[in-house]
Amino acid sequence: MINSKINILITGGAGYLGSMISTELVKQNFNVTVIDLLKYDKGSLNHLYVNDNFKLIKKDVRDIKFLKKIVKKFDYIIPLAALVGAPLCEKFKKDAVSTNFDAINGLSKVITNKNKIIFMTSNSGYGIGEKNKFCDENSPLKPISLYGRTKCDAEKVVNNQKNNVCFRLATVFGNSYRMRSDLLVNNFVQTAIKKNKLTIFEPKFRRNFIHVKDVVNAVIFTIKNFKKMNGEIYNLGLSNANLTKIGLAKKIKKFHPSLKISVIKNRKDPDQRDYFVSNKKIEKVGFRPKVNLENGIKELLNIFKNDPNKIINNY
Repeated sequence: MINSKINILITGGAGYLGSMISTELVKQNFNVTVIDLLKYDKGSLNHLYVNDNFKLIKKDVRDIKFLKKIVKKFDYIIPLAALVGAPLCEKFKKDAVSTNFDAINGLSKVITNKNKIIFMTSNSGYGIGEKNKFCDENSPLKPISLYGRTKCDAEKVVNNQKNNVCFRLATVFGNSYRMRSDLLVNNFVQTAIKKNKLTIFEPKFRRNFIHVKDVVNAVIFTIKNFKKMNGEIYNLGLSNANLTKIGLAKKIKKFHPSLKISVIKNRKDPDQRDYFVSNKKIEKVGFRPKVNLENGIKELLNIFKNDPNKIINNY
């Protein structure tokens, strides 16, 4: 059990990542405070209210005056509150900028030297990578979407702070207390169960993947190793899960043999990202993911077979 005197603030702590991170940190005896409006799922943290070391504050993270009042009591801040994904950000452009960037910029101006920031963005900032080259942390950022641009800009602000570790997450998959089925692996598996068919366009587009539990594990690892990781940016993904969309579909078919896969030509994917990612830097520090893509697919197949209504998207 880790030191119960450590205080952690998680903004957006009721979301897909946040609910899982909050749960594990409470379990490990940290004092956890979550700020969240509970916009998408009002019950994702219900299981935590029984714990003395958990507190929820229903507040908007754009209220910088409020944040200024409370930040000094926290050892770690994990700012997850955001409009996540290109479609949602395109639908609510002003909110995307004010939440994804302005709130982080405001937070950076009120944090103290005591606060250690663990920040997560998407590796979507790499945009379109070179065909025969992996994107590493020194690769140029070329975000295509408003979502990608706001998160890249926020990362720059955080990385300029005294105490920070930044992660560029691969496409996350797996079950969560606040489930999303619009993420690529989750969506492909859910569609496979519901329709027994996957229709894919631009099948050679490449992605890297990471299970939500390994994002949680990376947060715990960072808290334990913050001193040696401080000031650095890390890609976080499964090195053996750099796959094309068609490769992912075929992997799902191995566990769901009746699945029919069809490829449509001459149709554009609204998400034009295309890259493979190197995760060697975080591996050299000593962190390796534990949940492989195959086990995550099997997990999701069982979830969507047995609970077909478990479909909650951001938009």
